[in-house]
Amino acid sequence: MSILNDILGFFIKRRIERIEEFLQYPIETQHRMFHELIENARYTEWGLKYGYGSIETIKDFQERVPISTYEELFPYIERVLKGEQNVLWSSDIKWFSKSSGTTNSRSKFLPVSEESLEDCHYRGGKDMMTLYLNNRPDAKLYEGKGLSIGGTLHKNPYNPNTQAGDISAVITKNLPAWADFIRTPPVDVALMENWEEKMQQMIEICSQENVTSILGVPTWTVVLLENILERTGKKNMLEVWENFEVFVHGAVAFHPYRELFRTKFFPSDKVAYLETYNASEGFFAIQDELGRVGEMLLMLDYGVFYEFIPMEEWEKDHPKTLLLDEVELDKNYALVISTNAGLWRYKIGDTVKFTSKYPFRIKVSGRTKHFINAFGEEVVIENADIAITEACKATGATMVDYTAGPVYMGEENKGGHEWVIEFSNQPEDEDVFVKVLDDTLRKVNSDYDAKRYKNMALSEPKVHFVENGTFYQWMSKRGKLGGQNKVPRLSNSREYLDDILEMVKS
Repeated sequence: MSILNDILGFFIKRRIERIEEFLQYPIETQHRMFHELIENARYTEWGLKYGYGSIETIKDFQERVPISTYEELFPYIERVLKGEQNVLWSSDIKWFSKSSGTTNSRSKFLPVSEESLEDCHYRGGKDMMTLYLNNRPDAKLYEGKGLSIGGTLHKNPYNPNTQAGDISAVITKNLPAWADFIRTPPVDVALMENWEEKMQQMIEICSQENVTSILGVPTWTVVLLENILERTGKKNMLEVWENFEVFVHGAVAFHPYRELFRTKFFPSDKVAYLETYNASEGFFAIQDELGRVGEMLLMLDYGVFYEFIPMEEWEKDHPKTLLLDEVELDKNYALVISTNAGLWRYKIGDTVKFTSKYPFRIKVSGRTKHFINAFGEEVVIENADIAITEACKATGATMVDYTAGPVYMGEENKGGHEWVIEFSNQPEDEDVFVKVLDDTLRKVNSDYDAKRYKNMALSEPKVHFVENGTFYQWMSKRGKLGGQNKVPRLSNSREYLDDILEMVKS
């Protein structure tokens, strides 16, 4: 296996030259991506409708092509789902990524082209390892296996000749045969539809492998690791996988989970943590330096053209967008993408902040629909994650998952926020936890602080401390176990909050 480690390491490291090129010429790289996308789509139905053949500049593109939500783009996507080709993108679409739809009750089906698989998702996977090896030249990653917790595939409900599923499942299904030698569990297990059965198979198989890395969502990784520890009777995962090196994580913020991984699962400074920003729509950013926790390098040559909507423009019918050379540091922007799968000026639903320019690094700050702003407090996921992390530190707690929503004002009560938080280690003092949570929110969010002043508009938060496994049961009840499915952290309504509280009560 060491020979394979050396060979793969050599080829992956060659990618560093290409990364250094877009680091040196970021604006030029994005302009090249833009022109390649326009050229490839000029004879599609969408391209003909908006005159891609005569688009010469980004300004032409912005003036002609509207910014679209999924709902606005869906009439075109639906036709592709039913088998029509050359609608949004020039090459044939045979795969569709099914989003969990946490911001919308309807699942989203997003086209996945050969170009987006090869030049975006697979390139992202290679670069992820390239950047890790660049940080750890002595790594022995491929002397063992990489564990990935994937989703499921099924027939496209609009056209049984094509398939749809979590993007992780689409990627796994299309991996080359040699990839089976360096990954676990086997593909047939990774793509199993029944989550509980798949989990049991993964526990059995993976606990006996020499696993050196994991790629997964922290929430579901915790479930797997806890089950492996229970099955093996080991104290921590390094007793199971003594050569384990790195956990590659994404989809949800990691800092609320960091202590759990460092103390319970991998109690060693030698284990690294690498953050990625990949979604159903594409692969966008990778942590390029292990010391830069929470910051990721925006990957600029993946067939994705980026635009950014400033916070003050979010709610406008025709918002102004900024290009890469126009953004400012530490400001919230809604991300808009045009991709080599035919998503055009598409509002992905995420918000990002730039932490550096030249090179351009970002952190994901939240979702455009996942926030609480019932009283003008504008609490976003980033605020909530920081507050929970501080409250856990202060009380020796270990958080597993959470959700929160508003308490509406009534005749006898002020407004407020209500939280449901699950722990693997409960807080030593629940009152201290709530106070630190509240105080930290006031520190990091001036709007929340103003509303909390002397309890004038917002009362102290109400927190329900629930047992380990609560959110697993709730997600199971909703049919959203595993894969890309995530617990909705914040909501401006009580839809999720009331549902889970009703389940807990019963």
